[in-house]
Amino acid sequence: MTAANLVPNPLTESKIIDEFLNYIVTIRGFSEKSAQAYRYDLILFFRFLKRYLGMIPQSEPFDKIPISDISVDQLKTIDLGILYAFLSFSSKERHNSDFARSRKVSTLRSFFNYLCNKQKYFRPNPVTDLEMPKLQSRNARYLEWDEAVDLLKGIKGRHKKRDFAIITLFLNCGMRLSELTQIKITDIKNDSLRLIGKGDKERTVYLNHACLKAIQHYLLVRPEIGSPYLFLSQQNAVISNRAVQHLVKKHLAICGLNTDEISVHKLRHTAATLMFKYGKADIRSVQEILGHQNVSTTQIYTHVDEELIRDTLNQNPLSQFEPEE
Repeated sequence: MTAANLVPNPLTESKIIDEFLNYIVTIRGFSEKSAQAYRYDLILFFRFLKRYLGMIPQSEPFDKIPISDISVDQLKTIDLGILYAFLSFSSKERHNSDFARSRKVSTLRSFFNYLCNKQKYFRPNPVTDLEMPKLQSRNARYLEWDEAVDLLKGIKGRHKKRDFAIITLFLNCGMRLSELTQIKITDIKNDSLRLIGKGDKERTVYLNHACLKAIQHYLLVRPEIGSPYLFLSQQNAVISNRAVQHLVKKHLAICGLNTDEISVHKLRHTAATLMFKYGKADIRSVQEILGHQNVSTTQIYTHVDEELIRDTLNQNPLSQFEPEE
């Protein structure tokens, strides 16, 4: 599937958007999933623009507005006021959160930087002074150490060894769901594991003792069917993302953990948090392990509890130095 054919719908066809998506996929290395998100944001923006500029009747249903007639000439007229009006529309009419509007700002910045800096269609660039919405900090929900232990100890059933290996890899390596399901047996060399992450970027993580043992035990019972993939379904096909989500939810429920709060992705959060909390890992190492492009993404995992902060301060060698009477 090419970027230009992500959404084959006459109402959403735009040569300008297709050119931009082809650029970010083929040159910038964005994934198809990211390109789809950018396409959605730009379709929304183009429809808003047609309504804002009076190019269509106000009564026309918003989601039925065609965008193929938006040209570079219309885009030349855009200024900061129009961009902020779009963000206000996204908030008030589309009920977007701060994080959703932040993504739209990223989309607009990338799109207009492409038009102005790469294609040089026009100047000035309207996004030069476009600011990001102020985001409230959010801590990633994760399992405490004892909860993670309870989860592993509680794994039972017909596929116990497979499920134990899957959850062990999540909790120790912090890999993404899509990365785990695509692991091939040949990706494992001694203690190194090759992963293919977002944007088809390859990285290597190193398997600790728990991961190696869990995989070895699973391979002893894994069906010999000639499949290159490590984890197989009940039908002996490559296990799907949905099946992994289901088995994780099942084992979480068995050990009494809240399945509304904890998911597969939260196991990734758990791995990262435990690395910081107990492993004394530095942020660059964790960034490399998780496959984050930007270190700022990794920083949400550096949260620690109040007791740890208090203990850290109390361990300062000057903490016992008292003033003279």
